[in-house]
Amino acid sequence: MDYEPNTRASVEPDSRPAFPEPSVPISAIPPDLDVPWSWSELLIFVVIAIAATFLVSIVVVLLFSALGVHLSDLRHFASEQSLYAIVSQAIIFFALLSYLAAQMRLRFGMPFWRTIGWRALTVKSVPVGLQVFGYIGGGLLLTVIVQLVSIRFGSKAKLPVEQLFQGRLSAILILLMAVLIAPVVEETIFRGYIYPVIARRFGLAAGVIATGTLFGLMHAPQLWGGWVQIASLIFVGIVLTYARAAKKTVVASYLLHMSYNFFISLFFLIGSHWLRVLTPSP
Repeated sequence: MDYEPNTRASVEPDSRPAFPEPSVPISAIPPDLDVPWSWSELLIFVVIAIAATFLVSIVVVLLFSALGVHLSDLRHFASEQSLYAIVSQAIIFFALLSYLAAQMRLRFGMPFWRTIGWRALTVKSVPVGLQVFGYIGGGLLLTVIVQLVSIRFGSKAKLPVEQLFQGRLSAILILLMAVLIAPVVEETIFRGYIYPVIARRFGLAAGVIATGTLFGLMHAPQLWGGWVQIASLIFVGIVLTYARAAKKTVVASYLLHMSYNFFISLFFLIGSHWLRVLTPSP
């Protein structure tokens, strides 16, 4: 019997899909945006932040009352208001940072700082030391721009944040917090935790603009009535987020943020409270 080859496979149409599944995703998520948390965790964090702010405010008022500083004093005396704001903000910062650290470790089983975006600056054509110096200079440049815009277009009304600088001690404490604590916590929250979720969903440009806008609006109560100052701070937030997006590390926006806070606080003290800060009280 002669062997007759089966030629049906060569003439019948292939039943497999005409367009096979690709072996790799069309657009891979950048490593700095590939974080284990999502919108649900972000929403829970917002709720916790609001609740923490409310509860800490009550606890600090009770603490001050136990120490002899009553609610009427907090309403009428600038020094007590400043101390209350400093203590409350420090406790809130600590609580939120502790929550995020616990989430990274306990829920995701991952190291805190690197997972949330604190990666070392990459060394390409510019040494790390020179990059750091550039970010410090960038913070100074941001300060000059904001100051010039505020002088030219800003409101002459007294802003709520100016109350915090009334006394010498409170002004120094605010300066220390603005330089040493606030940039670490705020960069971790905004550029480390919030930005990757928004950018991963809506794209880098939307992530930069949205995160920077949220950052500026969060500080709006301190600048209420100074609409140009609020707009300037939104601009600063966008610049900080752009630095984070461009360098793919929170370290870049942190250095820029720390430098900006230092110079803006220093300029304010020199311009408005030079004698009060440097001259001993009678």
